[in-house]
Amino acid sequence: MFSKKVILIILFIWSLPSFYFRSKFRKIVYQTDDWKINIKPLFIKELKGLFFKLYPNDEVYLKVRRNYIIYLVIYFGLFIFYLKS
Repeated sequence: MFSKKVILIILFIWSLPSFYFRSKFRKIVYQTDDWKINIKPLFIKELKGLFFKLYPNDEVYLKVRRNYIIYLVIYFGLFIFYLKS
């Protein structure tokens, strides 16, 4: 149906918004507006924030978390589709 090249291009294009989603999510999780949070390899709290509700009363966090999870699920699905094709 799709060639592997087309799926790879789609996967590459889909990866571009990851910088935006991850930056927004990390700024909420680590409670900072510093741009350097995007280049620091701090993963533990980020993963906890992704799989558990660190701030259950923060509506912005919950919305960004939900959108980031949806984005990552689609990205993972595209990656699996690429590997299977």
